[in-house]
Amino acid sequence: KVTFVRSLSEDLKRRDFTINALALKENGEVIDLFNGLDDLKHHLIKAVGDPNERFHEDALRMMRAVRFASKLDFVIATKTLNGIKQNAPLLDKIAVERIRVEFENLLLGQNPVAGLNDFLQTGLYQYCPGLSGQKEKLSGLLLLNNWQLQNNEQAWATLVTQLGLSLQESGKFLRRWKTSNELITNVKKMLPVIAGLRTSDLSPLTLFKAGKKAVQDANQVAKLYGWAIPDEQLMKQYDLLPIKSGKELAVNGGVLISNAGVKPGPLLGKIIRKLTVQVVNGELPNDREALINEAEKLKKEG
Repeated sequence: KVTFVRSLSEDLKRRDFTINALALKENGEVIDLFNGLDDLKHHLIKAVGDPNERFHEDALRMMRAVRFASKLDFVIATKTLNGIKQNAPLLDKIAVERIRVEFENLLLGQNPVAGLNDFLQTGLYQYCPGLSGQKEKLSGLLLLNNWQLQNNEQAWATLVTQLGLSLQESGKFLRRWKTSNELITNVKKMLPVIAGLRTSDLSPLTLFKAGKKAVQDANQVAKLYGWAIPDEQLMKQYDLLPIKSGKELAVNGGVLISNAGVKPGPLLGKIIRKLTVQVVNGELPNDREALINEAEKLKKEG
């Protein structure tokens, strides 16, 4: 439980790290009871007092430590790092949502490799959803040196790519982390684009299904692995698509019902999807009459 005290020194003793245990008087004098300014100067993350006590008070502090290592490009003091190793199992009791926020910030830091290395070496990863037993795969992230991730979608797509998860597996994995449905949808749009960049086989249909933002995000992830193509070149490919969404198709369900004699139902949906694919692939012009004629043929073929 949290209890409030009137003593400043008692309050500062309960802070997580020395660099966070600083206070400022009205006259501008800094109160530094735990040598935090010196640790700040030397880029050091050090627990206030006994690391074991601090981590037992709130085990999330261990994730904050590795997050700061990445975000600030600081080093975790040896005693504090050993304390994380000893107390890593405590993370199992922390809500996934709280862990996720720290982990996302770690992946978006200025030196993610530093934070990830501590995350792996201390064993914290073993108490995170879907990561236990994955040290070998996760260690591959330490070899990447072009970290320029810009948002959470890119961060999770990188992790999913590194773990080699399929689209279905990715959805289950991200749900275990309690990510939003919107994030899951966006990541799943990115993965086929990343795969296409990896194999240098990026089809118009893959770009169309992903949409502009997912295409841009996917290329940012691909840069980490050396699979990316220049942003301008990729956007040129995307801009050359005949249509960017199904709403741009020159016909819709109402038009096909009225002009092609297609009855409402599953067949109508299949025909519209088929026409969309043909237009995207350049097999048909996005022309009303041409699409109506093709729809009539498809209707006859069933």
